[in-house]
Amino acid sequence: MEKTVLNVEGMSCEHCVKAITNAVGALPGVTGVSVDLSGKTVEFEYDPAKSALDKIKFEIEEQGYEVIA
Repeated sequence: MEKTVLNVEGMSCEHCVKAITNAVGALPGVTGVSVDLSGKTVEFEYDPAKSALDKIKFEIEEQGYEVIA
């Protein structure tokens, strides 16, 4: 498992938290999704053999948010 923190723009409310948590948490091998609105970050652990980091970033962007890093 790898622990990763992504900077994400466009998050502002609990709906944003739920949308990202549900989308990323539904991916295979992803656990412990934590969204920090004030810090504009999404933190999670994932198994690269089950879900590539690019796929995780794509899912966040599909929810309408911009992944900065």
